[in-house]
Amino acid sequence: MSEYWTMPWDYFGIGAVWLALMCFLVALPCSQLGAFLVMRRMSLVGDAISHSVLPGIVIAFMFVGDLASPWLLIGAAFAGLLVTVIIEQIHRRTRIKQDSAIGIAFTSLFALGVVMLNVYLKKIHLDAQCILEGQIGDVLNYDGPVVLGYTVPEPIVTMTVVCLLTLLLVAVFYRVLLLTSFDSGLAASFGYRPAIVHYCLMGFLSVVVVAAFQAVGAILVIALLILPGATAYLCTHSMKLLLVLAGLHALIASVAGIYINVWINGSQSAATVVAGLALFILAWLFGPADGVVSKAWHRRKVNI
Repeated sequence: MSEYWTMPWDYFGIGAVWLALMCFLVALPCSQLGAFLVMRRMSLVGDAISHSVLPGIVIAFMFVGDLASPWLLIGAAFAGLLVTVIIEQIHRRTRIKQDSAIGIAFTSLFALGVVMLNVYLKKIHLDAQCILEGQIGDVLNYDGPVVLGYTVPEPIVTMTVVCLLTLLLVAVFYRVLLLTSFDSGLAASFGYRPAIVHYCLMGFLSVVVVAAFQAVGAILVIALLILPGATAYLCTHSMKLLLVLAGLHALIASVAGIYINVWINGSQSAATVVAGLALFILAWLFGPADGVVSKAWHRRKVNI
């Protein structure tokens, strides 16, 4: 039995710790911001941002010529913020609904990025699998600072900063985010600017998505944004508890994903999302707030 629990550590060694930690550091900030997206009914905005970073990356590379340059992240973040502005302007200034505006904006920017890549950077090879699934396993190949005798990979240091900054911003601006998520009119009456809060949230979401993009890819980052918040939503009606449960979802899915990855010998990021999906199914069935079984039990008690 003990061999079962130590299986990932026997397989990866200390790398299992770094993989699980990297998954958690990516999933945690996504879960916190994703919870507010779920409450705002804007879950697909994360999808739009993750697919719209390509033109920003291409433009930044045209200037710096280095795939390892931090300017690529800045360009990608700017592209992610730009797509949220485009979506909002299409929605506000036309009769087109938000879901249609999202489809128009992110597909157009993604197509633009592909065209620019083919025209200006033909010699640059981008692996489609890496774009979809990320390269979280590469975290084991990086050097970094030495802490307690262990070399901490540089991507983990970067994501730790992003994670701590996300938690700090959510804690400091929790009241503002809460009010603007549920009642923008009430928030405005308190002197807040819902539009500014919206764009600030989308801007920081772009930074988090771009930071997570290299690790888990364009497709799986969407699941990390939506699954934790959606799972927690089925378990509680309290926003504070929802954020805690979303973070717990990120932790459990990250650790469970290590075991799944050992069994299937496949993608670590995909295994993490599969573990998160299993948690969502459990919440969907047995969640105390809106689970199928819980609702059926409540109706039975009422009928009795």
